[in-house]
Amino acid sequence: MYFNVKNLLQETKEWNNHKTPLYKRIYNSFKYLIINKAIPNNTQLPPTRVLADDLGISRSTVLKAFDLLSFERFIISKKGAGVFVNYNQTKKRLSDVHSTIYKYPAISKRANHFLKNVYLNTDTFSKNNVAFRPGLPPLDIFPIHQWKQISNTYWREATPTNLSYAPTEGLDKLRVNIMNYLRIYRNINCDYQQIIITSGSLHSLYLIGNSLLNKGDTIIMENPTFPRAYYLFKSLKANIIPCGIDSKGINIDSMKHQQVKFIYTTPSNQYPLGIKMSKDRRKELLDWISKNNSLIIEDDYDHEFSNWEHPISSLFSLDSENRVIYTGTFNKLLHPSLRIGYMVVPRYLIAPIKSIYEQSSRFVSVHLQENLNEFILKDYLNKHIRNVIIASKNRKKIFSKLTRSFLDIDTSFEGLHLIGKIKTTNKSDHLIHEELLTKNVVAYPLSNYYITKKKKEGLVLGYSSVNEKVMREKITIMSELFNP
Repeated sequence: MYFNVKNLLQETKEWNNHKTPLYKRIYNSFKYLIINKAIPNNTQLPPTRVLADDLGISRSTVLKAFDLLSFERFIISKKGAGVFVNYNQTKKRLSDVHSTIYKYPAISKRANHFLKNVYLNTDTFSKNNVAFRPGLPPLDIFPIHQWKQISNTYWREATPTNLSYAPTEGLDKLRVNIMNYLRIYRNINCDYQQIIITSGSLHSLYLIGNSLLNKGDTIIMENPTFPRAYYLFKSLKANIIPCGIDSKGINIDSMKHQQVKFIYTTPSNQYPLGIKMSKDRRKELLDWISKNNSLIIEDDYDHEFSNWEHPISSLFSLDSENRVIYTGTFNKLLHPSLRIGYMVVPRYLIAPIKSIYEQSSRFVSVHLQENLNEFILKDYLNKHIRNVIIASKNRKKIFSKLTRSFLDIDTSFEGLHLIGKIKTTNKSDHLIHEELLTKNVVAYPLSNYYITKKKKEGLVLGYSSVNEKVMREKITIMSELFNP
């Protein structure tokens, strides 16, 4: 199916330059549109006879322009198919088509900070390199059929009101179900009105950060930490103090008593080292923030995995002063494309967070919220959690067994990834990461997670999302690369 380009052509400066011959105006207009990618690559153009009729000109004039475009390879002809746009020439300077260089207003200082601090993985998101990307649950066992049935029922029974706006904080019935879910799985007692539905952990942190942080405000973060959280807070111009981790979790004793807005921590399963904060250390942390008039952001990103067999009370449940902001996500439990998370916030933060939310992304899709609510009500979530834990344990055993000849791994780790070190090479974790990436194998450098100059090296490997067949194939590639 060809692309109607009449309006695009007639809106260009080149088309309206009536001092230029008509065929040249067509040629210059197409060239400008292609260089500026106003017409997508490989787009089929109208047949010359159709374009001539649309423009009210002779076909010979269009043919002459197309001949020039074809000669310079801006368009290519495919036998029996038609004429198509070709981007191979778009590296030419815009000035080659006599375009004006326009000036625009400067971007904001905040945008510059976000540009400077954006966290980019060096691999690309592709079906070919799911193994061994950390942070992914067993995607292949997600009950797609059950989710599809729930979705079909929703749309079959939907009314026009379902297509309207929704409350920013989320649907009440979903918030109530999450409240009950947290009581069962994390012993968290809260009012459902304290729960705000978001698109995930990072969205929650963005809303919290904008509600609390002014330029130069001091916060404390674990070291190593979740890189995306670190770069987000850095973009919001926080003064970040790294705090070391020992066998009991974040070591707050090393911190002097000072004015700190909040401490960001992942106590259930310290990211990425997998250390579980002891109950005594949690109480020490709560005592510290009380004395310093601070808050805690408790990122409980995979508590289902790390608290299943040997649960420890959440910081939120131990807090008697309402100083803990609890964040969780279903994206790492169900699948990342879901984009539903939540946070439980002190009452004084509900209004400011909601106001920022309302004036930006508004609300999470009602359809997704309704689906998740039914998924919980029908007990599918509870069953899926158990299936995920069983699958993850089995895959952990297989992964550990298959890699033990060349990879040194701490198998006591609970979560969706493992940390290992290649036994047979002294190459940096960055170099190993790059080598594996050429073979479509993902292994994140552990050093990327540190926010100080002093770093430890290793590989962060997500085994949970990889079935046994693919796991064996990818580990064979790793073995051939690193086994002497």
